[in-house]
Amino acid sequence: MDFDNQTISINKSLQVLNGITYITSPKTRKSVRTITIFPNLVRILHDYKNACYEPLNDSRLFPIAKSKVLRELRKKAKAQELPQIRLHDLRHSHASLLIELGFSPLAIADRLGHESVQTTLNVYSHLYPNKQDELAQKLQEIS
Repeated sequence: MDFDNQTISINKSLQVLNGITYITSPKTRKSVRTITIFPNLVRILHDYKNACYEPLNDSRLFPIAKSKVLRELRKKAKAQELPQIRLHDLRHSHASLLIELGFSPLAIADRLGHESVQTTLNVYSHLYPNKQDELAQKLQEIS
């Protein structure tokens, strides 16, 4: 994390197999990327880091297990009477929000680390149908 430039660099992948933690390279060349984060998130992450006691450069900043995160997600979903989601579904929610905010498939592909924009379109094309009405309306406005 680069707090001054408000970025997070993704250059490693963490996997736990049979109780053993592995740090590997990301799946594809495009998975290695730097994304910009918004100021409120920078502040939250900075405050969290400062609350930790001297984290080492080679230690995990978030040592929480995936199973604990999943338990919390399930508990929150149940309390709000929402369907349960997988951890990976948060990534899909992020992409869906970016689509709804009007970002291009190319920008979303870059942020998610998709090898090609076609991957983004294949996975999220079902979220674009309502964009046809918007497109026609915009063309009407300028004609």
